Amino acid sequence: MSGPLVIRGSVSVPEAELLWRFSRSSGPGGQHVNTSDTQVELRFDLGATEALPPVWKERALERLAGRLAGGVLTVRASEHRSQWRNREAAAARLAALLAQATAPPPKARRPTRIPRGINERRLRVKKQRGETKRGRRGGWE
Repeated sequence: MSGPLVIRGSVSVPEAELLWRFSRSSGPGGQHVNTSDTQVELRFDLGATEALPPVWKERALERLAGRLAGGVLTVRASEHRSQWRNREAAAARLAALLAQATAPPPKARRPTRIPRGINERRLRVKKQRGETKRGRRGGWE
C-alpha cells in the first residue's frame, strides 16, 4: 500500500498521516508465525488531520466517537498470513470506515397517508368476515 488513501471522490488521506505498526499474529501458522510480524495496526489521527473537509471531519468525529482513543482511529488486520495482504485489508477497512462516517445523512422520510380506498376495502373485508362468523352461530340446539 503506497500513496494516499482514497476516501470518496477526490478526498484522500496522505500517506504521511497514516501510522503503521506491525506485530506477531496470534493463532496457528507453524514455525513461520514465530518469526514474522504479519498483524497490522493502522492508526489515523482524525482529530488533527487537515486532509478532510471540516464538515466531513466534524461528522466523522461525531459518528466514530466510540471508536476513537484521543482522536485517533485504529484499525487492525490479521486475517491473512502475509503482512502485505494485511496492510491492504487494514487500508481498505479504514477507507470504508471513513467513507461511511463522512457520508451525508439520509433524506428525511416524508410521511404519507394511507389511501382511503385501502382503508375502506379493509373494513369491508372485516365486515364480511364478521357476517360469516355470525352465520355460524346458534341453531344447533
